[in-house]
Amino acid sequence: MELSGAQALVGQLVREGVRHVFGVPGVQLDHVLDALARARAAGGPIEYIAARHEQGAAHMAEAYARTTGRPGVCMVVPGPGVLNALPAVATGYACSSPMLCVAADIPSTLAGQGLGMLHELPDQDGVLASVTKWSGRAETPTRIPALVREAIRQSRSGRPRPVGLTIPADVLAARAETDLEQADEDTPPASEPSDQDVLTQIATVLRGARRPLIHAGGGVLASRAGAALTALAEELSAPVVMSRNAGGAVPAHHRLAFTSLAAPRLLPAADAVLVVGSRFVTPRGTAVPTAPGAAVALVNADPGDMGPPRRADLTLCADARTALEALRSLLATGRADPAAGWPPAELAEVRLSCARRVTGVEPQWSYVRALREAIPDDGFLVNELTQVGYLASVGYPVHHPGTFLTPGYQGTLGYGYPSALGVKVGNPDRAVVSVNGDGGFCWNMQELATARKYGIGVTAVVFNDNAYGNVRRIQADEFEGRFIGSDLASPDFVRLAESFSVPAVRAETPARLAAALKECLGEPGPSLIEVPVTEMPSVWPLLLGGSPGSVRD
Repeated sequence: MELSGAQALVGQLVREGVRHVFGVPGVQLDHVLDALARARAAGGPIEYIAARHEQGAAHMAEAYARTTGRPGVCMVVPGPGVLNALPAVATGYACSSPMLCVAADIPSTLAGQGLGMLHELPDQDGVLASVTKWSGRAETPTRIPALVREAIRQSRSGRPRPVGLTIPADVLAARAETDLEQADEDTPPASEPSDQDVLTQIATVLRGARRPLIHAGGGVLASRAGAALTALAEELSAPVVMSRNAGGAVPAHHRLAFTSLAAPRLLPAADAVLVVGSRFVTPRGTAVPTAPGAAVALVNADPGDMGPPRRADLTLCADARTALEALRSLLATGRADPAAGWPPAELAEVRLSCARRVTGVEPQWSYVRALREAIPDDGFLVNELTQVGYLASVGYPVHHPGTFLTPGYQGTLGYGYPSALGVKVGNPDRAVVSVNGDGGFCWNMQELATARKYGIGVTAVVFNDNAYGNVRRIQADEFEGRFIGSDLASPDFVRLAESFSVPAVRAETPARLAAALKECLGEPGPSLIEVPVTEMPSVWPLLLGGSPGSVRD
C-alpha cells in the first residue's frame, strides 16, 4: 500500500492493539492528527484524547499502561512538547510502565543544523533516550511500522518500561509503498528463569527455612504476579512484606500480608528472605539490613537491581511471575520440616502493632479510613504526595493488585490527577479516585477541562491547607520556622471546578468526605471534593522510623 508516514504510524498502532492516544496537537503532528481522524471516521478503534498540557497527556498514557498492561501512547510535538512530557516518562521508568512516547521532530533535512527551526531542540533523541528503555528514529515512512513493532516489543519484554520513537514532520507527510508489520500476541510470553540451578537452590533454601519471608516490590505488580506470590506464600506459610509500591500484591486482608511498616520487626527474625521485584535498598542508598545468618535470594527482571550495595547469597534474573510459579512447583512436594514456620500469635502481634502506629496519626488516619470506606474494593486510588497520601501509602488497605498507584521513587508532584484520568480511560467500569494536596493539584488542574470534555469519571479529592505542607513541616522542624516559598494562595477549588462545569462540593470532616465520595462515585462524569485542613502532624517518623521499613523499589 502507498501510505504516508502518518498513516503507517496509525495503521501499525492499530495492529499493536492501541485503542487510545493521549496528546496535544501541534503543527509537526498535523498529518498524524489527520490520519487519526480519517481512521476514526472509517470505524477505526483508536480514540484520540486531547489533553491541555503535554505533561498531563503523558501522565495519562503512563497510568493507562501501568494499570491495563496495554500500550499507553502519548504524542507530542518536538522541543517543548518533549520536555513537558519528560516528568511522566521518567515516572513510567521508575514504575515499570509499558508506555510509548511518539515525538515529532523538525524536518529531517534541517535537523542538527542549529538554524532555529520552530521547536528545535539540540539532541532531542538523546533527551528522550535518557528516560526510556529504548528509543528509535524513523528516517523514512517505510521504516515506521517496524520501529513501532520494535518499540512495543521492547516496552513489554523483560522489565516493562517506557520507550520513545521520534519521527520528523516531513517523514510523517511523505508517502511510500509501505507494508504494515504483523503484531505479536496480546501478551508476550514471559521469559523462563535464566538459571534453573539457581532456581533449585532458592527452592532448597526456602524449603529448609524455619522462618522464611518474602519481600515484594513493584516488579510483582508490573509482571501481574500477585496470584503467584500469594500461592507461594501460602505454600511456605511465609509472611509477605510489601513495599509502598507493591500494595495489594497480596490482598490486605490476607493473613500473610504486611505493609512495609512490619519490615523492622520481621526481617531481623527471618532466616531466609526471598526478595522479588524490588530494588531492596533504603532511601539512603544502603543495603537493607537482614539477620546476619539469614540466606538472602534476589529475583529481579533487571540485573542492575541485584548488585551492590545489596547483600545476596543467590541472585536470579527472571520475570517475577514465572519465577514465583516455578518456585511453587518445586516446593509442591512439601516442606522439609512441616513443624517450622512463624508462630501465628507473633504475626498477629506484629500486625496489631503496625495498625496501632497507623491509627495513631490523626487526622490523617480518619481521612484514610473515609477513603477506604467509600471506594469499592476493586476501585483505584491514585495517591499524590500529600499529608493524607503519605499515611495512605502504609495505612490504606489495598485489596486488589495494582489498584493503589504512586509515582515510585520519582516522587512526581502533580502526577496524580492526570494519572487518574488515564486509569479511568483504561478501566472505565471501575471507580477511580485521585487524592491531592492543593499544591500538587494546581500543577495539572487544567486537566479538569479534559475530564469534562471526554466525560472521564474521576473524583478528585483536594486537601487544601494553602501550603506545600511537607516543605512547611520541614522548615518548622529543621530550620527553626524560617518559612520561605511554602505558603500558597490556593483558589476556591469548588468554584474552580464549577467553572469547568465539573460538579464539586466541600467536605469539612472525614465523615462528610466519605458521604460525599460515595455520592460522587455513584454519578457519571468527573467531580471534585475540596477538604479544608490545617497543619497536620508529620508522618515521616512513622515512614522512616526504621530503614528496613522504608525500602525503595
